[in-house]
This record gives sequence, C-alpha cells and structure tokens, in this order.
Amino acid sequence: MFERLAVLLQYVLPKQALTALAGKFASLRAGDLTTGVIRWFVGRYGVNMGEAANPDIGSYESFNEFFTRPLKSGARPLAATDFICPVDGAISQYGVIDRDQIFQAKGHQYSTTALVGGNEELAKQFENGSFATLYLSPKDYHRIHMPCDGRLLSMIYVPGELFSVNPVTARGVPGLFARNERVVCVFESEDGPFVLVLVGATIVGSMATVWHGVVNPPRPGRLREWSYEDHQLRYSKGDEMGRFLLGSTVVMLFPKGMMRFNADWVPQGSIRLGEAMGERQ
Repeated sequence: MFERLAVLLQYVLPKQALTALAGKFASLRAGDLTTGVIRWFVGRYGVNMGEAANPDIGSYESFNEFFTRPLKSGARPLAATDFICPVDGAISQYGVIDRDQIFQAKGHQYSTTALVGGNEELAKQFENGSFATLYLSPKDYHRIHMPCDGRLLSMIYVPGELFSVNPVTARGVPGLFARNERVVCVFESEDGPFVLVLVGATIVGSMATVWHGVVNPPRPGRLREWSYEDHQLRYSKGDEMGRFLLGSTVVMLFPKGMMRFNADWVPQGSIRLGEAMGERQ
C-alpha cells in the first residue's frame, strides 16, 4: 500500500517546478545559510569529507560547489582490469539485454531504442549486449568517470519526466529510465561502441559533461543532438566525463561479446569508482 501511494504521488507532484526551484537554491551563494545546509546534509547522509580534495565545509560558496566536490588525489585507485566502475553508488541491475529489452525490476522492462531517444540505428548495436544500471545516493561522490578508454562520437539530450529514482519507483513506474530526462553519451573504443546514459530525477537540477559544460537547463522540451566525430575527443579509463548537480543514475550499454561483468557483482551491492567491473570477452 505504501509503495502504491508513493508512486501515485509521483504522478501528481509538480516535479518540473520542484526541480527548477531546487536548482536555483543549490546555486545560491548565501554565506552562513549555505554552510548550515551543507553541514546538515553531511550529517544527515554521512558524507565522508575526509575523501574530498577540500574537506572544509565552510569554504564552499554554494551547495552545488559542495555536491560536485572533487576527491583528493589517490582516493580512488584504478583496478588493473579492462573495465572499471565509473561511479560511487549501488548496482540497481545489470546483465544481458534480451534482444532490445533492458530489465528494470520485476515485471518491468524498457527498450534500448527508447533509452537512447528513439535512435534505432544506435540501439541496434547493443542488441543482446549487456547493461548496468548504477544508482548514486546523496552521500556519494557525484562525478562520472570513464569505464574504459574511449573516443566521444555524439551526445543526445532527451527531454522527459522527472520521477524520483529509487527502488520503489523502479518497481512502480514502467519504463522509468527511458521516461526520465537524460543525456546519452556515445563512445567508440577499440573493442566497439559503448554508451553512458546520465538519467535525471526529481530535484536533479542539471547534468554536465566535461566537453560541453551544463547540458540542462535549458530544457527546451525537444531532443537535441551534438556530433563530435570530427573533434577527436579521447578520454582514458578513469578520466572524468561528467557530473550530476544533485543526481541520480547512470545506465551503461555494451554490445554483445564486448565485456563480461565480475562474478561478485550483485544487485543492490555497493560499488566505488575505480573498482573492477569486468573483463573483455
């Protein structure tokens, strides 16, 4: 009953307005008020400031500056493996893509085509491939890094809903990750293409990439696409590629035969940036 009510509430809340308001608040430079909010947040969610490059809570001028804080050097050593985990967080789901269907939760699947904004040609490259859905909680480090070496091919902004992203909505909102606002980043590696999808949610003020800066806002309500094939933008395993300003979930897609996940990966298990994720097949 509680879960049903929680999901129904998601349909009636003014999610866009709440998110816009949260984004404005997070960018405010309000002195002692900002410091007080950050201090409360650190205590409420158990944020480990000892890992931050700057552990001084009082020095952050805005909540966004705190939320996207970099880690100190050496805080996340990279495993000697082909594919590393690109974020701190938890494994929501992972496994094989069934033709074009990605498992969300019991009774719920969504298509790769819907996830990448309707691009059937792009989606077809991941038919019967593999996927991983990684959730970043409030306490986590919110920058996203490269799971392997790659050259950027394109980026697609897909407008959408802003449902909260958590186990309750994953079980209760059909096609959640293919309905929410998202930024699709397409890369080419020596083993084939791969995709990182940054999925927004209620209160997620914006998403940014290192090559573009803030992608949203603005929120024009239409799909936008950028091609980088002529730019030769190459990133190495472990390089930062983007960040959430109040943030959510990353969905990764790999083609069939490119990689296999580590045997010790389990749904809902915690993960850390730089840990071993998988090996080439």
